[in-house]
Amino acid sequence: MSLGHVWLVGAGPGDPGLITAKGLAALRRAEVVVYDRLASSELLDEAPADALRIDAGKSADNHTLTQDETNALLVEHGLAGRRVVRLKGGDPYVFGRGGEEALALAQAGVPCTVIPGITSAIGGLAAGGIPVTHRAVATSFAVVTGHEDPTKPHEGVDWARLATAADTIVVLMGAARLDGIARALIEGGRVATTPAAVVQEASTPRQRAVTGTLATIAEIAREAHVSAPALFVVGDVAAFQQSLAPSALAPLAGKRVLVTRTRAQASTLAEVLRLEGAHPLLLPAIELDRRVDAAATARVARALTEGAYGWTVFTSPNAVGTFLDALFEAGGDARSLARTRIAAIGAATEHALRARGLRADLVPVEAVGEALGSALASHVAGARVLLPRAEGARDVLPAALRAAGAEVDELTLYLAAPPADPPAEVLAAVRAGQVDVAMFTSSSTVTNLATMLGGDLSSLRGAVIACIGPVVAETARERGLTVDVVAEPHTIEELVEATRAFLHARRPARTEVR
Repeated sequence: MSLGHVWLVGAGPGDPGLITAKGLAALRRAEVVVYDRLASSELLDEAPADALRIDAGKSADNHTLTQDETNALLVEHGLAGRRVVRLKGGDPYVFGRGGEEALALAQAGVPCTVIPGITSAIGGLAAGGIPVTHRAVATSFAVVTGHEDPTKPHEGVDWARLATAADTIVVLMGAARLDGIARALIEGGRVATTPAAVVQEASTPRQRAVTGTLATIAEIAREAHVSAPALFVVGDVAAFQQSLAPSALAPLAGKRVLVTRTRAQASTLAEVLRLEGAHPLLLPAIELDRRVDAAATARVARALTEGAYGWTVFTSPNAVGTFLDALFEAGGDARSLARTRIAAIGAATEHALRARGLRADLVPVEAVGEALGSALASHVAGARVLLPRAEGARDVLPAALRAAGAEVDELTLYLAAPPADPPAEVLAAVRAGQVDVAMFTSSSTVTNLATMLGGDLSSLRGAVIACIGPVVAETARERGLTVDVVAEPHTIEELVEATRAFLHARRPARTEVR
């Protein structure tokens, strides 16, 4: 039997984009993933589909597995020859019991690799707008667990000694004990007026922060209904929070952005948004339901090989991928398109063609059906045109081609249907009006989202509505939404850029404080 291996992986403070490249590589090769309660569902999706996923989460009053049981589980799967990832929030060795797990594996003779993560004590505070050090006010910091009750006579943390030992004090797992911790620090000599802050669910879409002084922060947090998981920080650096909050630094930072693309396409947009500091809410409003007719595809494949089509026209990246897959299944491949010219509706579709080794002969300046029809009009008279597309797609393009004298063969490939099992948590956030920006990349995403919400998009009326082009924008308006942003040109990059510009222009002018 082969010997397994266990990776103790730090997942970072909460944002799935903050896992290390090495940690992500381990996760993508895992056969078993043992995760804690702070692990992002997006990260769990990075594991292979057939990987065994085991919840070992712990909260103050609920342990799915005890620590001894978790240790035994890691040893068991390691000895069974499996690749195991122990996915832990933050860093495995910062109050994550990673040391205990590594020792248990070492004693059992199971190979183990520790992959550090960004601890919330530093990364979580940074995401909340608080630098843990600052040359002018803080050159040292201490990180301490707040899990223990400071009012108990025998506890592990010497609060009196800690109170003045470092410029910045960061308390993890102390949300339920703010009153006692603050009182103990004051009694230990920390000035009651020292700035303090609490950051809840740092680096996630639910992040929020409250600020006050050491004497007032517990009451402020209580009135704001702040709850775990939360970071408690004491020190002059906490006074920077409002100036350095993500939303004060960049227009998209901290914004909850609804992404409605297919699962396969969402990652590209989500990655761009995360780099802007936004929190993508992934709710695929499209699921491609294949409607490929094998006999019809075989006929098309033969006609392509015979050179029957003057043009083959693609109107979306989905059409490119689905058609070429169906063509391959019918016995053809990219060589089947050697005797036809190819048109793409826009840059994204052109890119999809290039990814499959094909080059577009024509791409209109504007990525809409009307522009593509106009661009092709002078080339298709008397020609036979192949149009692989979605069921129920607009009739604008085939009508324009026929009006220009073309014979159009439409090949239905798929239906852009609402997903059968949308993410419940994200759907609930949309219904609750917890979306700052909603991005739509096709009319189908608008229509299908409305279907998922029972026909009512009113929960998005407080959000910025950004559409990739005028056709999508018109669909959104027909559904009762006020469109704020229309990308020009109609690309993902421009959609993000135009949204940034809109939000930046809408920000109130900052007043200089003297």
